[in-house]
Amino acid sequence: MNDQFKTIFNKAKLNFAVLASILMLAVLGKMTNPELTNQVFHTADQLVSDLILLFAAITLGAFIPNFKLVVFGAIAAFIAAAIAIQSGIFTYLTLDYLFAVLIVVLGFASIANLYRHYREVQF
Repeated sequence: MNDQFKTIFNKAKLNFAVLASILMLAVLGKMTNPELTNQVFHTADQLVSDLILLFAAITLGAFIPNFKLVVFGAIAAFIAAAIAIQSGIFTYLTLDYLFAVLIVVLGFASIANLYRHYREVQF
């Protein structure tokens, strides 16, 4: 195995774990509840055209050196918003939409962070 690839893999294990979990979620969701999975990923596909969300996700992934903070912060924000939805504070949001936002943010942030690690190793 190439030394650069080993270095990138060691630095970006969490990035690969996030991307693999999104892939596993898609596969398991298709097997258990395909309608809900299609709805969530269709919403995520529509959210990709929301440039402000993408810029925020890419900025989080590229410029925050500790990627664990980004992942745990996004998950904590998801949990807090899910609690607010269930308690009736956010009546205009749904959990499906919120989950699609989480998928988009974590996916693009992990790709941007992975690219940052690649650029560091290349120089």
